[in-house]
Amino acid sequence: MRILVVEDERTLASFIEQSLRAEGHAVTLCHDGPSGEAAALTGDYALVVLDLTLPGRDGLEVLDSIRARLPELPVIVLTARAAIEEKVLALDRGANDHVTKPFAFEELLARVRSQLRAPRQRTSSALESGDLSADLRTRRVTRGGEEISLTAREFELLVYLMRHPDQVLSREQILNAVWGFDFDPGTKVLEVYVGYLRRKLANGRDEDPIETVRNVGYRLRVPRA
Repeated sequence: MRILVVEDERTLASFIEQSLRAEGHAVTLCHDGPSGEAAALTGDYALVVLDLTLPGRDGLEVLDSIRARLPELPVIVLTARAAIEEKVLALDRGANDHVTKPFAFEELLARVRSQLRAPRQRTSSALESGDLSADLRTRRVTRGGEEISLTAREFELLVYLMRHPDQVLSREQILNAVWGFDFDPGTKVLEVYVGYLRRKLANGRDEDPIETVRNVGYRLRVPRA
């Protein structure tokens, strides 16, 4: 697959390039916003890895341009550890996934593999699973046509689960993706928020779409026809 990496830290960009090439991908590097945007819009890429802090043009602006012209092109954004608000903005504006710096290259490669094999959503701003839908631009969530009010953190947790339907996600994966900080392995914050989300999604229904996988983490079950 042809992958575009837009990252201004040249050493990091080189390591990402080497890791992706070792997986058999063809990689193009850009080190600023304008050249990255031009490459993304004119090249035939299967995926873009996009840093959000770029010289010349902000990464979010580059993301907006990609979404306007190439809504089906998968984009994984790279964010700083403390930039929770920036991460939420990127997901709201159509990023498919994100990785928080500093990161293990194995994690980035796993996310790349996941995006390359995932079927594309019908639109870049909507996620659907059974009777559950989430609009990334309006942050509107419905189940069975009924609107569900979620907090920002609950919404981000749900979106992360919906981006990985039927996949078992470890506690560590979810905590890093949604909270983006080093955490105490004994923390119960994830369990607390899964509980909040389950209660709101239930809304009088017996079926719980979030499955607990014992000693591992959670999975969003996709209803079978």
